[in-house]
Amino acid sequence: MHIRMDWRSVKFDWNKARAFLVTAEEGSLSAAARALGMAQPTLGRQVDGLEQELGIVLFERVGRGLTLTPSGLELLEHVRKMGEAAGQVSLVALGQSQAVEGTISISASETYASVLLPPIIAKLRLQQPGIQVEIVVTNQASDLRRREADIAIRNFRPVEPDLIARKIATADAVLYATPDYITRIGNPTQPSDLARADFIALDHGGMMLKALNALGLGLTEANFPLTTESYIVMWELVRQGAAIGVLDAQIGDADSHVSRVLPDMPPLTFPIWLVAHRELSTSRRIRLVYDFLAAELRRD
Repeated sequence: MHIRMDWRSVKFDWNKARAFLVTAEEGSLSAAARALGMAQPTLGRQVDGLEQELGIVLFERVGRGLTLTPSGLELLEHVRKMGEAAGQVSLVALGQSQAVEGTISISASETYASVLLPPIIAKLRLQQPGIQVEIVVTNQASDLRRREADIAIRNFRPVEPDLIARKIATADAVLYATPDYITRIGNPTQPSDLARADFIALDHGGMMLKALNALGLGLTEANFPLTTESYIVMWELVRQGAAIGVLDAQIGDADSHVSRVLPDMPPLTFPIWLVAHRELSTSRRIRLVYDFLAAELRRD
């Protein structure tokens, strides 16, 4: 049985509730204002307005930050559900849109965003000038369910049931260094020769160490004197002759400043997945860009 809602009992508007939600999640008015793209005084007035309309205090000031009061904490979960519902409404509406014109956001890692995507996006713009493209550059997985991007290029298969994904390629990751650095470490001819070389780590968890040792390199943590989470920084260190780095062979082979280290050694392999939210599969614009990216990124 459907229970009729008494809409006259709702004494606040969604904009003020959204202001409260984002402020609670970001921890300060300044951070929330940046996230929403609005002026901090305007956001503050919306939060104050919600407190007045509800007759409760939502935040206590602690230094420069804000802490939820017990009333604010109890309200937060309900408002968070409202936010999720509002996001779902946007997804469904966007999924039903058949207009080709509009904005598409694509999430990709630093290397893909700076090397692989630009010629593809330039080609897309020639064919579809009505589509504006935002490239979200991140080495972390964007949350497509929260609309951090419309489409994502990933190196792992998503497990969320409300995402659609297509494996478009299998890529090779290869060891690279400058010719001078390869000479400096004695022109190695077999994996065990690299025990005296320096490498650049891309994480603090030892994942690269384990992956390379699986190929028979016999490395230790002492072989990784350099660490950065930025692929761009890693690659520039390689190009400057600082150490050995690992990169997608399609990108590395195109750089004349470097050479493959142990070119006969089997490469590390990883998949390339194209991911989007399931609700967006009915959007003509997003489907067009999704299929275009899949065709351009495919490696036969």
